[in-house]
Amino acid sequence: MNQYLAITSRGLENLLAEELQKLGASSVKAVSAGVRFRADEKTLYTCCLWSRTASRFILVLGEFAVRDDMDLYLGASAINWPQYFSERKRIAVDFNGTNREIRNSQYGALKVKDAIVDRFVKADLDRPSIDREQPDLRIHMRLSKEQGLLGIDMVGSGLHQRGYRTESGAAPLRETNAAALVMKSGWTFDKPLLDPMCGSGTLLIEAAMMAAEVAPGLKRKRWGFEALKSFNREEWMEVHAEVTFKSKKGPAKCESKFFGFDNDRRVLETAKANARRAGVADLIQFELGDAAELTRPEGFEEGNIICNPPYGERLGTTPGLIALYTQLGVQLKSQFKGSIASIYSGSDELLSCLRMRADNTYKLRNGALDCVMKTYHITARGEVTTSQGDSAPLADVAPEFTNRLRKNIKKLEKWAKQQGVECYRLYDSDLPDYNAAIDRYSDNIVIQEYAPPKTVPEEKARRRLLDMVRATIAVTGVNANNVVLKTREKQKGTNQYEKLGEAKRFMKVHEYGVTLEVNLYDYLDTGLFLDHRYTRKMLGEKAKGKDFLNLFAYTGTATVHAAVGGAKSTTTVDMSKTYLAWAERNMKLNGKVGRQHMFEQADCLKWLSLAKGQYDLIFIDPPTFSNSKRMLDTFDVQRDHIKLMTELKRLLREGGEIVFSNNKRNFKMDVEALTEIGLQAQNITNRSIPMDFERNKQIHNCWIVTHKEG
Repeated sequence: MNQYLAITSRGLENLLAEELQKLGASSVKAVSAGVRFRADEKTLYTCCLWSRTASRFILVLGEFAVRDDMDLYLGASAINWPQYFSERKRIAVDFNGTNREIRNSQYGALKVKDAIVDRFVKADLDRPSIDREQPDLRIHMRLSKEQGLLGIDMVGSGLHQRGYRTESGAAPLRETNAAALVMKSGWTFDKPLLDPMCGSGTLLIEAAMMAAEVAPGLKRKRWGFEALKSFNREEWMEVHAEVTFKSKKGPAKCESKFFGFDNDRRVLETAKANARRAGVADLIQFELGDAAELTRPEGFEEGNIICNPPYGERLGTTPGLIALYTQLGVQLKSQFKGSIASIYSGSDELLSCLRMRADNTYKLRNGALDCVMKTYHITARGEVTTSQGDSAPLADVAPEFTNRLRKNIKKLEKWAKQQGVECYRLYDSDLPDYNAAIDRYSDNIVIQEYAPPKTVPEEKARRRLLDMVRATIAVTGVNANNVVLKTREKQKGTNQYEKLGEAKRFMKVHEYGVTLEVNLYDYLDTGLFLDHRYTRKMLGEKAKGKDFLNLFAYTGTATVHAAVGGAKSTTTVDMSKTYLAWAERNMKLNGKVGRQHMFEQADCLKWLSLAKGQYDLIFIDPPTFSNSKRMLDTFDVQRDHIKLMTELKRLLREGGEIVFSNNKRNFKMDVEALTEIGLQAQNITNRSIPMDFERNKQIHNCWIVTHKEG
């Protein structure tokens, strides 16, 4: 008998050990990411064809200490390689692991390759050729700290490549992992099995192959062991014939029922094609269907549900996923009483949205991601067992927050309609435990979470956020795919307009008869400061027949209002080429084009010091602080506002007005210094803050500055 190492994913070792024992292996012992065992050639051939959870089988030829590259070379040289394969065979070396001396796997593979080739040369044989793409044999080297294991891969390409899946969905699950999930779900062949989000069908196909006794390795065309001198072709053909016969006969006798649903017709066609290639197409009923509307199909009594729903790595995908998991939980509890559900996900928080208590938890990585499968029993009496263990109807999520949001909406919706605005704030940290701003943009919702204090545990903060998102979707009735989630921290320097993505997803919104372009996804801010709504309206009312200047203009929304209000000319200045282009698009949306509308890309402070024009109406909304590399100096609005006003006075015509706004809390206008330079100021902050921001009286400051009378 030979010594072998069966390789598998971490977490599957015990499952694979049980499988190999049933297939006839002896001296079976689970090790990290694998199983050691002994077997004769016939048993090995059987294991290769029938194993559902192993990815490779390695014939162990040597184990030795590896402290440095010389130890590695000598250990590999000690093996009599010509005894195992001919010099005519093409080989490749797979090297896994590093240690303090061998830090590069490519270098380690090179040393092993040199040792193998030198062993052939010393035996007066030709050098075997190296072929990384299509070798006849793969040499496997595993290094763990200072211990090395060297052998020959008896399989070749990974055993997860069953041969039935030529294409898959967006987030494919390895066949070996899918088989393991089915095994650990507790499903038995006498029960129906349903996948509400089946994708390319891998979970159901693997389950059907188990129930129908179809060997997963039958479709493989080439095996590594066929290139060995010890290969017993007759014994292999005998084993292969027996397995083929059993696998062909199995589906006809199988009485298990399988149901697969997906909302993507194209992916369903792929699933059907995969099932045909696997030989189990007649056992699986694939149908177009949405998991959020899942109902018990005909022929499914009490059985098992298994699925691998999406879980996303980007925060922006979270609202839709929260809604998906929440609704899936509702459908499972209402439609599948008495059944067992096994859900595999990379997000424990999303699994909590199912609102069920798990009976079992099974950890299994999916590639580099830590994932978990939780199994839930749905009681036959129709009780809802929540994640808190209560057997009661599911109450509102975050009831205090839900009630506050409902009250706010009732108050604000009518007001917004009367005002003629589509974009307004629904909630702004009204409750300390739910620290976020929630804004409506027409049929979309933007939730901006403020970074929680360090005293709040991360898990607790995350759960509150998920509850807030779920409640917002439920209360507003907005499609979950139209909900955007962002995290907003206290900004420093020029991070005010931080870019988040490259998708360029723009949409049009309206306020006071003006059309504006916003982007809810790609920037931390959307292109429209909602708290300045009244200020923009006021500028539009004041601008008729006047020359208008907008400094630190951002996306030029104030310019648009001034232009629509009848401004004779407009000048829009901002440092960002991106935002100036956005401002031009906003103007074009409202039919305001021509030479009278100028756009200047410049450091506003530098531009201001050199400008020679004269203006009747000036709007300036500078940052609180800036140290941009493109500005000549740092800027602090409290420190530098008089210097700013001195420059603006030079450009302001007699009878003209400066509308000066900023977002610095506790800003104090230096009235005495302003008087000295011949200007006077009227604080209009209270009437510039709209009703949806009335809870936050310090959201901004706003002043009208004019030449001093007399």
